[in-house]
Amino acid sequence: MTIDKQVHPRQPLLPNTVSSCLGILGGGQLGRMFAHAAQAIGYKVAVLEPEAGCPAAQVAEHHVQANYDDEAGMSVLHTLASRVTTEFENVPADSLNYFARDGFVSPAGACVSIAQDRLSEKHFFTRCALNNGVYPAPHWGIATSDDVKSAPDDLLPGILKTVRMGYDGKGQVRVRTREELAQAFAGMNGQHCVLEKMLPLAYEVSVLVARGVDGEAVVYPIAENVHRDGILFTTVVPSPNVSPEIAKKAQAAALDIIAELGYVGVLCIEFFVLDDGTLAVNEMAPRPHNSGHYTIDACVTSQFEQQVRALAQLPLGDVRQHSAAAMLNILGDVWFDTDAATNKETMREPAWDQIMAIPGAHLHLYGKAEARRARKMGHITFVAGTIAEAQKALANACTILGIAAPEQA
Repeated sequence: MTIDKQVHPRQPLLPNTVSSCLGILGGGQLGRMFAHAAQAIGYKVAVLEPEAGCPAAQVAEHHVQANYDDEAGMSVLHTLASRVTTEFENVPADSLNYFARDGFVSPAGACVSIAQDRLSEKHFFTRCALNNGVYPAPHWGIATSDDVKSAPDDLLPGILKTVRMGYDGKGQVRVRTREELAQAFAGMNGQHCVLEKMLPLAYEVSVLVARGVDGEAVVYPIAENVHRDGILFTTVVPSPNVSPEIAKKAQAAALDIIAELGYVGVLCIEFFVLDDGTLAVNEMAPRPHNSGHYTIDACVTSQFEQQVRALAQLPLGDVRQHSAAAMLNILGDVWFDTDAATNKETMREPAWDQIMAIPGAHLHLYGKAEARRARKMGHITFVAGTIAEAQKALANACTILGIAAPEQA
């Protein structure tokens, strides 16, 4: 797919007019928070999503209940909104191209297509690294058993990942030997995969960057992330461990990547900081990101308002962080109690009143009707004058919710 890297004059869609409706593909929590940000400025929102009662549809003015590639549904959305974005990367790129024919789409289908394919993404990062110096982990594409046999020895131990549709730790298997690699690939049921070399990881950071159609780009402070079971657990901003040199290099690489993509909208890029202090690029999400939720409460302009601004072709907002922040992801697990004697589970509502009593706590629940283990149900951002104070508040919340606190808290 061809990437348009040209810059264009802004053609703003002003809020509070007859035509000021923005469309979004996907009805999850990211779409819900996009709708909140758009409505605060004065836009109406139309959501294309097959699930009734989804988080975004609860707050949007229009809900087109159809699949993301349903032509009738897309036609209805197109009559409601001439500008369309997405809240997740697995929306069909062809659907984005449909809206781009005689409207404006942010991000473009070609950009999303690269992020949907881990091999394409790594090849793109490698090309960018010739300019910015930040490479992905050494890797090897595996589509057949012969690819397993020919994989370089120095990629083991490694992580085998499906090329498409993996997120939150899904579609990934750690392998130490070639025999384990063969078994893991067989368990992927014929899906194309990529083997990544296991790197000596010190910690992970993410860089949130936004770019307008006119080439204007802004980059947020470095966020440091902790994962549990492949799902983001906490984010602390600014990163307590990253050096000024590494921060500058990661931000410069992010700006280089978004420019090389010709990307319009909000993009999150995850990086690994290795034990020796070097930086490696991991993956990108062509949308607002879980690690950027802190921007709602701790920055002048949230990532969701930035997404609205880019889509409406307004000037991008100020990315200054006015408060230290620690964000805690809330999974459905906190709704469950387990009896130690019988191992029987019972459900109860978490003590949100106690959470709200913590100074600097901002609770965001996503409106999901059913709590399930490992399901993202909300997040809490703790803002404070210092990182230490924000982390202490987060640790207090973990105690209230029955969650083991992170080591840095």
